[in-house]
Amino acid sequence: MKSPYIGRGLALAVIIAVITWTALRALGERPPETPKFPFPAPAVDAQLASAESHQTAALAGGCFWGVQAVFEHLKGVKSVTSGYSGGFVKSPSYESVSMGVTGHAESVSINFDPSKITYGQLLMVFFSVAHDPTQWNRQGPDTGSQYRSAIFYSNDEQKRIAQAYMAQLDSAKVYSRPIVTKVERLQAFYPAEDYHQDFLQHNPDNPYIVYNDLPKLENLKKDFPDLYKP
Repeated sequence: MKSPYIGRGLALAVIIAVITWTALRALGERPPETPKFPFPAPAVDAQLASAESHQTAALAGGCFWGVQAVFEHLKGVKSVTSGYSGGFVKSPSYESVSMGVTGHAESVSINFDPSKITYGQLLMVFFSVAHDPTQWNRQGPDTGSQYRSAIFYSNDEQKRIAQAYMAQLDSAKVYSRPIVTKVERLQAFYPAEDYHQDFLQHNPDNPYIVYNDLPKLENLKKDFPDLYKP
């Protein structure tokens, strides 16, 4: 007959392990950096196009639920799709990306009208409101390479604007820590599963959304009223 103390000891060991893991994770977190405002516009940027058209921008800044919602509330943005970029697995699933074995980051593909909003203005919102660009492989409570900060450029002009803007922000010390965003060529963008699309819009009372993402929309409305659309 097994001693009851063995079962109790095992249960106690599990409880201690969970408490220790939680404490270590909390120690690894730090509050998001708050940038200096007014946030500088990019000194190097494309001119507004003379006629309506469409271009795409692919960005990664942590969980795509909130990032998608932020860019959907910008004038000149036609649509935003949550998905995966930057990895080596074709057509990845959310489960595989979450395990960190695909190399992909949760990303958004932004379809915008360059006659209404510039690529640099999208990056201005990306760096100031959508996420904290000084954290690597982490955003808020989420950790792992799938939550890294990245810009996936489609052409040389996007690359030039992104690199110049990052240098400008670091030089101006807009953040107290250096920006760690990676700039890399877009190889492919894979749309995420349907239930991830417009997640904030469909689940505004979700605790994760309330705590992590709704404040981003409030900041967007407050800090960039000329760009914000309801």
